[in-house]
Amino acid sequence: MNRIFFRFFVLVMLSITAATFVIYFAFSRLFGDPLDDIARSQAAAQIFLLEQYVDKAPADEWLGRLNNVREVSTVRYDLVPLEGVRNQLSRAQRAVLDRGEIVLDPANKAFFRRVDLEGERYIGSHEEVLHAQNLPIDIGQALKMEALRYIIVAIALLVPIALWSRSHWQGLQALSRMADEFGSGKLSVRTHMKPSASIYPLAERINHMAGRIEDLLEAQRSLLHSVSHELRTPIARLEFALELLDARAKDPDLSKRIAAMEGDLTELNNLVSELLDMSKLDSARTLQSSTLALDALLQECCAALPHAAARLDCDFASGLGTVEADGRLLGRAIGNLLRNAQKYAAGRILLSARRLPGRIEIAIDDDGPGIPEDERDKIFDPFYRLDRSRDRATGGFGLGLSIAQKAVALHGGSLRAESSALGGARFLITLPSHQ
Repeated sequence: MNRIFFRFFVLVMLSITAATFVIYFAFSRLFGDPLDDIARSQAAAQIFLLEQYVDKAPADEWLGRLNNVREVSTVRYDLVPLEGVRNQLSRAQRAVLDRGEIVLDPANKAFFRRVDLEGERYIGSHEEVLHAQNLPIDIGQALKMEALRYIIVAIALLVPIALWSRSHWQGLQALSRMADEFGSGKLSVRTHMKPSASIYPLAERINHMAGRIEDLLEAQRSLLHSVSHELRTPIARLEFALELLDARAKDPDLSKRIAAMEGDLTELNNLVSELLDMSKLDSARTLQSSTLALDALLQECCAALPHAAARLDCDFASGLGTVEADGRLLGRAIGNLLRNAQKYAAGRILLSARRLPGRIEIAIDDDGPGIPEDERDKIFDPFYRLDRSRDRATGGFGLGLSIAQKAVALHGGSLRAESSALGGARFLITLPSHQ
């Protein structure tokens, strides 16, 4: 958020700077160089003395008055040849000089002006130029004054812009915090702003959107929970009926069919249980966090794993320490991933964990057929199964990985699938570390 307003501030400053240069060049084009005007105003006393005292003298007294000025003034006045001066000036300045006007040289604190155009002052005066030096011209000070003016203008613009932006920034910060909390599962969070706030209409629309999303998700969870619970009753009745039927059946083929039907009911009952678990993982209110020893939690997950042909190896780095987590949910996620690896591993499973700066990584590797790269994001979708090696024939409903991902996300972490060094699949859990 700060980056937005920093860029806005830089944009305003660049705009003011660009406007300064545009003003300078526009005035130079239309009215002449502003530096000349500044220099002329600073040398106004010397120009006034020349035009109103020296030039107003009769022709035979012109040089005398000029000498009088030389004696009392710190400015040096010299008479120099016209041609030499013309060679020093630009074409535009030569035109000004030829008209008998003053040509300023601010850089050298001087000006040029022809004595006269017709030689009326003295013999040869039309071939000479009056060169005034050491004029009280200070362009540096003038530029500082101009810069100060522009700085004052910039501050006068930036202060109200900053005050106006501050209210926007505070409102956007509130919306950002709400979005973070809403995304973490706190669906009831809302932002509260005064009606006078500049982004109040946007906040109200976001609140309305959040309310609609919360209602829809709550309705979805309620429906899923209700349907799952309602399914348990007919399932229980069917199980009871099949047990009675099996007790009275004398035909071996019928008993086999009944056993298969009981297996289907067990599978359906397990599906209902997993759907109920899924419905509980859509809100952060599910979490019951506590401080857990990470290595102990991983050992429990390994001990709870059913026996299988694949060998399970553990590689825990030293100093794993503790983690703030819901042991039941995090253990369920790790257990789901271990059981998933058991289904497809050819002979080995590796459970590893390490603590890095700011995060904890838990990895489950197997040496099975692996997961195609273009399917690694899809396998976490509910009921999704791969077409080839990892299909319904291995058992399950396609909910285990989805439950694991939701459980990890509730802890502020992430779960992704990669290629394993063992040749199969690798599931990497990343959790934030506050230790």
